Amino acid sequence: MSKLWGGRFTKDTNKLVEKETASIQFDQKLMAYDIQGSIAHVTMLAKQGIVSEEDKALIIDGLHSVKKKIENNELNYSDENEDIHMNIEKFLIDEIGPTGGKLHTGRSRNDQVATDMHLYLKDHTKAVAAMITDVQQALLSQAKQHVDTMLPGYTHLQRAQPVSFAHHLLAYFWMLERDKGRFLDSLKRTDLMPLGAGALAGTTFPIDRHFTAEQLGFDAVYENSMDAVSDRDFILEFMGAASTLMMHISRLSEELVIWSSQEFQFIELDDSFCTGSSIMPQKKNPDVPELLRAKTGRVYGNLMALLTVLKGLPLAYNKDMQEDKEGMFDTVETLTASLQMLAPMIGTMQVRTENMKQAVSEDFSNATDIADYLVNKGTTFREAHEIIGRIVLTAIQKNKFLLDLDLEEYKSFSDKFAEDIYEVLKPQNVVAARSSYGGTGQSQVKVQLEHAEKTLA
Repeated sequence: MSKLWGGRFTKDTNKLVEKETASIQFDQKLMAYDIQGSIAHVTMLAKQGIVSEEDKALIIDGLHSVKKKIENNELNYSDENEDIHMNIEKFLIDEIGPTGGKLHTGRSRNDQVATDMHLYLKDHTKAVAAMITDVQQALLSQAKQHVDTMLPGYTHLQRAQPVSFAHHLLAYFWMLERDKGRFLDSLKRTDLMPLGAGALAGTTFPIDRHFTAEQLGFDAVYENSMDAVSDRDFILEFMGAASTLMMHISRLSEELVIWSSQEFQFIELDDSFCTGSSIMPQKKNPDVPELLRAKTGRVYGNLMALLTVLKGLPLAYNKDMQEDKEGMFDTVETLTASLQMLAPMIGTMQVRTENMKQAVSEDFSNATDIADYLVNKGTTFREAHEIIGRIVLTAIQKNKFLLDLDLEEYKSFSDKFAEDIYEVLKPQNVVAARSSYGGTGQSQVKVQLEHAEKTLA
């Protein structure tokens, strides 16, 4: 039998089974991590006297040679060898002879693959966190330029109250800060080493798992060998954080699509992040944010797929777990591409401040400030609310906005109105008046910007 595990079997594997059970088509992405783990493992075996120093040196040299040949496309992976682990072991034996077979002493593919994925996600979690910071920096740079830029704030997609555009952008900054925190917190669970757990029960060899963990930069080792080989919570946690991140990216993308429409014209995306129409030459389509919205679905799908795979599995390792990798890889690649496009798209976005200013001057989003005005003059809020409702209805019937009504019209609803109502209703004053902590008032937005800068620093 040509397979490394073939001693027990009297028949060749069915070719269809061989093709469907092989994972080398996708788990080859773990190649560098697999070799990294193998070098640490054989170093530990030599330290413990399980293999000789000469064998260790030969194996490590062989692994470096195999890695270089793979990177130079001098070696071809085989479905017959099933996965990245057995392909590398076969390459190693071909490279240095039977001594290469000693590498697998004291470990199993079960703890080996789990270790590879822990190493992979550790690296990519840190990379995703760094890319989130790039998007935050782009939002912060735009926000600094638009503290005094006003646009309508919405609830129910109906104009509610005018806000600072900087304040609106910073809402996403803080969403992303929570996202980054989730990823970095997940590292506590990813930074555990399964290697040495064996197939499920540990090994009879006198290995030193803590030494191997130090070699690989892990903070700790799994306390239970069965848990070590069957745990995929760390992948689920990454995918959960990824799903929340993509949801936030999708919300921002939705606003970019809306704001860049002819109906809004609040922003214009750079040409390098848009495409045209094959039939309508006037079109400039916001394809990138649209695509980011759609990519959210596949990240959600990857999370649900793995949850479903794991929900009925008995301990310890099961072949079902081969389905953990493609979704993990796809989620990492989707996040990476999305974040790398989002940061420069925000950074190059042109803000049409005059259109935003016009929008806040042609609505009733300053109505709440009339209520506050009356409350400050002794009217109860409920009375004021009813008065404002009637004022707005009258203005609509007269095809006017609140700043267009004259003082006599205001006094017909309450004798507490005076000339100062017009200062209260100016959009810039409406925004500035919201100076409570975390509010949209320019003074508070400046405080928020300082906090945001310190957070990134």
